[in-house]
Amino acid sequence: MTNDKNITPLVLSQKRKPGGAFFSLQYPPPGGRGALSSTYFGPVQWYQKLNRHEKCYIEQWDSFVKQTYRNRCVIATANGLQTLTVPTERPAGSGKILMKDIRISDHGNWRHLHWNALLSAYGESPFFIYYADDIRPFFEKRWEYLFDFNMAITETMCGLLDIRPSLSATTEYVKEPGKDITDYREMIRPKHPLPDNDFTPRRYYQVYERKIGFQPNLSILDLLFNMGNESILFL
Repeated sequence: MTNDKNITPLVLSQKRKPGGAFFSLQYPPPGGRGALSSTYFGPVQWYQKLNRHEKCYIEQWDSFVKQTYRNRCVIATANGLQTLTVPTERPAGSGKILMKDIRISDHGNWRHLHWNALLSAYGESPFFIYYADDIRPFFEKRWEYLFDFNMAITETMCGLLDIRPSLSATTEYVKEPGKDITDYREMIRPKHPLPDNDFTPRRYYQVYERKIGFQPNLSILDLLFNMGNESILFL
């Protein structure tokens, strides 16, 4: 099985505009475009969109919503599914706060806990040792802003998966993107996801499938640690 989709080189800007906005330095030729919310080691469905669009806009001007993939991911363990949540800080007395302004909290030694959870869940998976050195730095280095953290993760994961979309953070919030942009921002979420006719979970090897059954649409880490360089075939 091969992936014959023409994909463009990854283009990520790490420069901020005043107020925290990112902007893209380069733009690829016109092609399929999608708009997505930011994710913390997002699910397979989210990365499928990156693989199947030449240009993806990652939303940073929307209001931060708890219990979404913005600051959580779901992995498989011997005892079932486990949710890993990045703690965040909200200014005292603040109401709605934009995603780009959400700061990461150091509460609860979460980096150590998340890494140990991954080590326990995937330490015996076929490709954990191969990719561990690429993933571990996200649990050693400190990022101030959640959006920056997620973008750094996304850039690394795209490289490991060998998918090469052009990524740009949004520069303003647009409720209804143009007709040539497919809006996935509210579609891909842990609870009550919207229908997605373009995504059908495909079974792949999972360490605990015999014990807990195949678990679809987990964090992209589940696919990567179990399938390695064949992960792209499932996106």
